[in-house]
Amino acid sequence: MASQTLRAKQAPLKDSYRDNPSSALVTLSSSGTLDSSSITCKLSTGKAIKDAQSKIAGLHQNAGGDDPTISGELCSGDMLLEALVACAGVTLKAVATAMNIPIHSGTVYAEGDLDFRGTMGVDRDAPVGFTAIRLGFELQLEKGAEVPDEKVEKLGKLTERYCVVLQTIAHKPKLSVSLRGSAETEDGIDRGFAWGQTK
Repeated sequence: MASQTLRAKQAPLKDSYRDNPSSALVTLSSSGTLDSSSITCKLSTGKAIKDAQSKIAGLHQNAGGDDPTISGELCSGDMLLEALVACAGVTLKAVATAMNIPIHSGTVYAEGDLDFRGTMGVDRDAPVGFTAIRLGFELQLEKGAEVPDEKVEKLGKLTERYCVVLQTIAHKPKLSVSLRGSAETEDGIDRGFAWGQTK
């Protein structure tokens, strides 16, 4: 039954993506704020996240998922951008602190472009995953602070260099995937299965 329900929800989306490929192109975004009180980055979240007891990943609406403001389910693509914003924000604050660059406040933002024809299996040539990610910072320094251009450039380069999530995205890590499980047969015998590969 769940399979039929999902197919019924996805069928009109797939038809739309076949008829109008540009309707499958979506930009997800995340942002966070910085302040002078600590080396942290406060993520800006929607109502669904604020109200949730714990984060639950679900399908994006463009893949047949429910409205996240109602279901509380979050798209894992949004969570990836949140991780990038959080890591980059904390890294920038740490580097700025070490370099004596007095940040009063700031905003970190990330946007990522997806083509849902790929993840929905509508077009085998369409990419699965983000095709572009843009990360940016808007900073306000403490009143009277003067920071030379060379120092600003170094702040940017060191933030990029030491941000774990950014570097993980930029440099494909060795990745292994495995799937294991079991099912009990009608005669009470436990049958296991396994699959795996390394990329």
